[in-house]
Amino acid sequence: MPAGGFSSVTPAGVEFEAKITPIVIISCIMAATGGLMFGYDVGVSGGVTSMPDFLKKFFPVVYRKTRNPGIDGNYCKYDNQGLQLFTSSLYLAGLTATFFASYTTRRLGRRLTMLIAGFFFIAGVVLNAAAQDLAMLIFGRILLGCGVGFANQAVPLFLSEIAPTRIRGGLNILFQLNVTIGILFASLVNYGTAKITGGWGWRLSLGLAGIPALLLTVGALLVVDSPNSLIERGRLDEGKAVLRKIRGTDKIEPEFLELVEASRIAKEVKHPFRNLLKRRNRPQLVIAVALQIFQQCTGINAIMFYAPVLFDTLGFGNDAALYSAVITGAVNVLSTVVSIYSVDKVGRRVLLLEAGVQMFISQVIIAIILAFKVKDHSDDLHKGFAILVVVMICTFVSAFAWSWGPLGWLIPSETFPLETRSAGQSVTVCVNLLFTFVIAQAFLSMLCHFKYGIFLFFSGWVVIMSIFTLFLIPETKNIPIEEMTERVWKQHWFWKRFMDDDEVADVTNGDIAKKNGHANGFDPTSQL
Repeated sequence: MPAGGFSSVTPAGVEFEAKITPIVIISCIMAATGGLMFGYDVGVSGGVTSMPDFLKKFFPVVYRKTRNPGIDGNYCKYDNQGLQLFTSSLYLAGLTATFFASYTTRRLGRRLTMLIAGFFFIAGVVLNAAAQDLAMLIFGRILLGCGVGFANQAVPLFLSEIAPTRIRGGLNILFQLNVTIGILFASLVNYGTAKITGGWGWRLSLGLAGIPALLLTVGALLVVDSPNSLIERGRLDEGKAVLRKIRGTDKIEPEFLELVEASRIAKEVKHPFRNLLKRRNRPQLVIAVALQIFQQCTGINAIMFYAPVLFDTLGFGNDAALYSAVITGAVNVLSTVVSIYSVDKVGRRVLLLEAGVQMFISQVIIAIILAFKVKDHSDDLHKGFAILVVVMICTFVSAFAWSWGPLGWLIPSETFPLETRSAGQSVTVCVNLLFTFVIAQAFLSMLCHFKYGIFLFFSGWVVIMSIFTLFLIPETKNIPIEEMTERVWKQHWFWKRFMDDDEVADVTNGDIAKKNGHANGFDPTSQL
C-alpha cells in the first residue's frame, strides 16, 4: 500500500509532516472490526426471531401466534415483551458496560479496552450458541452487550486519534462500514440457516458471531495504542515511538511536544464528567446527545433489528422476508461506502440534510401503501406493491447509511476536546445504547398499536432532526480538532454565546495554552 505525504500549518505557524502509512490503514481496519461484531449482533437477532424452531423453543406463545395470524392479526403477532427483551437486553448491558469502559479507555488505553470487548464477545457467543433455556440465552446477550459497550467506547476514539485529519472522516466511518457488513453477513447467514432441517439452524446463526469476535480479539492484540493514549498515561517514550511509526517520518518533535502539552492540560481536569457540563463544552455535549437520540428516532434500528419480522408481518412469508432483509443489508453496505468517499469532500451537513429529505419521502410512501394494502387480517400486498415497499425501505436505509449512521459517531468523536473526550464518548455511547434499548424493547408493541402509523411517527422525527441540523449543527469538515473553538464554535450564530466565558474558565484551570491556539485540547491527527 503506497503512502502519501501531506502537511498543514497549525495556528502557531508550526508545520507538521505526515504520511498516510500502511500501519495507520491496517490499524484502523483491525480496530473497526468491533463494528463488524456489533453489526452481526444487530442483524442476527431479527433473523433468528423469525425462525419457527427458535420461537418454538424459547417463545412458544409467539410461535402459536405466527402459526395462526388470526389470533392477533398481522401487526401484532410478534408483540411479545420477552421476544423484545432478547433483542434489547444486549443494549441495556452495553449501556451499563460503557461506564466501566470509560475508565478502562482512560487508564488502560484504547487497545486493551478493545481486547476486553473481544473476550466479552467470545463468552457471549458460546452461551448463545449453546443456550438451553431463555435465561441462558439472555445472559449470553448480556455478555455480548458488555462487549458492545467496551468496543463502542474505544474504537471510535482510537480511529479518530490515529487517523490523519485529511482522511479522519473516511477512516472513522470504517467502524460504521463494518457495522453494515456485519448486518449483511448476519442476514446472509440467517437466509442459509433458515433452510436447515433439524431445528439447529438458529444455533449456527448465533454461533457464527464467533468469527467477528475472534477478528476483534486478534486485531486488538496486533494494533498499537494511539499516541494520545500512551502519553495520557505517562508513557512518553513509547508514545513518541508510536507517533514516529504511524506518521512515517522522523520529524515528529513539534507534534510530540504539542501532544505532551495538551496531555498536561487535560490532566489538570480532575473531573472530566463535571468539566463536560461546563458552559464552554455545552455545544459539543448537546450535539453529541442529540445526534444519538435522532439516530435511533429515524427508525433505522427498528428496521434492521426486525427486518425479517417486519417483512413477514407485511405478508412476504418467512423465506421472502429473510431474502428482503439481505437486500436491505447489501444496500446498507454500499451506501456506507458512499459516505466514506463523500464525507470529507461534500461535508457533514450536506449529507445529513439530503438524507433527511430522502428518509422522509420514503417513510411517508411506505405508510400510505401499508394504510391501504395491509390490514390486520388480510395479506393484500400485491407483488408490485411489495416490491415498492422493499425499494422504499432500501431508499430509506441508503439515506441513513451515508448520513446519520456514520456521522452520528464521527461528529462527536471529532468535536470533543482531549480533556473531555473520553467522558464525552462515554456519554455519546450511553445515550445511543439507551435509546437503542428503548426502540428495540418498544418497536414490536408500537407496530402492533400504531400499525402503518409507525412509519409516520419516525418520519415526524426525521423532520425535527433535519431542522436541528439546518440551524444547530456546524460543518466540521477538514477542521483540526484543536481549532474547533476558534473556527467553528466561536463563528456559529448560536453556539458562540457559550464561548464568552472560555478565557475565564481556561485561566481558572491553568490552561495558559489557550493563547497559543490550544483551547480545545489536542488530537495528534488534527495537525495533519
